[in-house]
Amino acid sequence: MKSTQQLHNLGQRLWLDNITRDLLTSGTLRRYIDELSITGLTSNPTIFDNAINKGAFYDESIRQKTVAGKSGEELFLELALEDLTQAADLFRPVHDATGGIDGWVSLEVSPLLAYDMAGTIKAAIQLHARAKRPNLFIKIPGTHAGIPAIEEAIFAGVPVNVTLLFSREHYIAAAEAYMRGIERRIASGLDPVVHSVASIFVSRWDAAIKEKIQPGLSNRLGIAIAMRTYKAYRDLLASPRWQKLANSGARPQRLLWASTGTKDPDASDILYVEALMAPDTINTLPEKTLLAFADHGEVNGTLPVDGGYAESVLAEFTEEGINDETLAADLQREGTEAFTKSWVDLMACIKSKSDRLTKGN
Repeated sequence: MKSTQQLHNLGQRLWLDNITRDLLTSGTLRRYIDELSITGLTSNPTIFDNAINKGAFYDESIRQKTVAGKSGEELFLELALEDLTQAADLFRPVHDATGGIDGWVSLEVSPLLAYDMAGTIKAAIQLHARAKRPNLFIKIPGTHAGIPAIEEAIFAGVPVNVTLLFSREHYIAAAEAYMRGIERRIASGLDPVVHSVASIFVSRWDAAIKEKIQPGLSNRLGIAIAMRTYKAYRDLLASPRWQKLANSGARPQRLLWASTGTKDPDASDILYVEALMAPDTINTLPEKTLLAFADHGEVNGTLPVDGGYAESVLAEFTEEGINDETLAADLQREGTEAFTKSWVDLMACIKSKSDRLTKGN
């Protein structure tokens, strides 16, 4: 049995952290679903920037939309929704078969809205309505402005993938926003089933401190943070507050491991996959990491529900002068800035291609 199927049987779902038109048209995504147990897909501005910049897969669609008078963000959203609705349709059978638990794709609101609560709420509702797919998550960052936007989006019935979470505290804030939205729906007589995931970014912790710590501590912080967060996740699911919601028919907001590609060339290329195996969670993998795990990954053991050795490892980093609370805030800000840069680059790329492809028309 393939390692990807073993992990699926363990109860962890594997999603692909990538989308390109070539993945769709070549049948590669279909093959990953059939052969590698992929049950969902995530996207972000950086992924789309890379996809549209490289090659000519989007050129004809860009040309047609430009001639039709589309430009900038509107043109991009049409391109993205073409890809993501096609992917959503590929995943629809598993979505239906699992009662909506699996088979999701994700589209992010503009990162320019990361600190605009009202703008985020409006964009989330509009994007979900435009997609016309029940299995499309709208990604909202877990920033200070994003947390209340998450609550409002859930209350409005919009499925949400909470992105750019870096710590236990970030996760708890996102989980509480989700629960508040569901509690308000129940109080208003609305259906309590609105799906959500909370995405914890892992490898960026280790990349951020690589030059600041002793070699023996390399590539250990991200996993310790994930273990600490997994304990909080399990504690929340066992809490009376959540049990009350579950008894009313609500579905858990699942924990998702993001940024799980290995950035250190000296470390295992599947380090974060093998370290973060846990039932009722999701790991969204870059394509390279997925193929590496399918080739030589092993399924051995699961994360301890009590946090295991996380706190003792984190204490070692504290002794090294690493303040995880401060670093979590820095990483979230830097992640937002990186997505914003990708968004700006993406808009420039689309304009350049639009100008070139319609020259002379």
